[in-house]
Amino acid sequence: MARHFVTIKDIAKILNVSVSTVSRALRDTYDVNKETKERILALAAELKYKPNFNATGLAKGSTHNIGIVLPFITNYYFSTVITGIQEVAYNNGYNIILFVTNDSPERELSIIQNLSVSSLDGLLVSISSNSDSCNHFQEIIDEGMPIVFFDRIASEIEASKVMQDDYNGAFEAVEHLIKNGYTKIAHIAGPKGLTFTEKRLQGYLDALRKHNIAVCEDWIIFSGFSKECGEEDTYKLLNCTIRPDAIFAVNDRKAIGAMLALKNKKIVIGKEIGVIGFTNDPVSTIISPSLSTIAEPAFEIGEKSCELLLNHIRKSYFHPQEITLPGHLIIRESTKRS
Repeated sequence: MARHFVTIKDIAKILNVSVSTVSRALRDTYDVNKETKERILALAAELKYKPNFNATGLAKGSTHNIGIVLPFITNYYFSTVITGIQEVAYNNGYNIILFVTNDSPERELSIIQNLSVSSLDGLLVSISSNSDSCNHFQEIIDEGMPIVFFDRIASEIEASKVMQDDYNGAFEAVEHLIKNGYTKIAHIAGPKGLTFTEKRLQGYLDALRKHNIAVCEDWIIFSGFSKECGEEDTYKLLNCTIRPDAIFAVNDRKAIGAMLALKNKKIVIGKEIGVIGFTNDPVSTIISPSLSTIAEPAFEIGEKSCELLLNHIRKSYFHPQEITLPGHLIIRESTKRS
């Protein structure tokens, strides 16, 4: 007969407390009631509870390996984030191990479920676009695995997070278009449900409202992040009864897709329809006309994420922090009307 190993879920169920309370008590953190902690520790001893991985090793960072779970490694943004992570990790004697989901929630779940957590001291995570649930991350957090989310965060999970200022970046991008005389501004957005998709959408909407420009729902299109999605979204906009005179894209890849669609339709970019993106991908300086954009602090996001994770690893309890880093507007040819 297969042996049943006691888990923190079993202890939580017996004592009618949350799994996270049990996890914190077993890690001897300061924020658990003394009586509750004693009950948990007593029951854990009675049931001969053992962690699913070497918790002592994790606390001491003895493996000196950090896992990074992210959607892609082939685009500029994530490769720059990884460079920032490497800089901090290697300077502190840590190696990094990459797990690439290809933006698939199913692959993300499989990676986490099959993760050899005993070989890792902590995880840095950027979630997949269409992740309906992040319970798989909560489960390994509850077992004591330090996790820091970056860029694409799990908003419902209490953990440290590092993000760029999506709202103000979007607001600045749209206000730049308005100040250049564009008044019919469309937004080709990312997938619904992602925190930064919603923040960039809100920045777009609030900039329009500040300048008393009506919001046209037909000019807001949600889709993926690729150049192809940008092209498809732009063709939809061009088929609207009233055509927009500017496009704010959720990222540079979609903005470049929009520019390719406009060129295909012989529309003069800037003069007839302005385009602005978000990232400052190197290709934005190569394409003609060059692309106006909001530069993201990708390298700094990598640095800060890794610094936070190392703080979690080294301390028995490190209160979760949220860090938001500002971007900045870069004006190029794609938003010039003359």
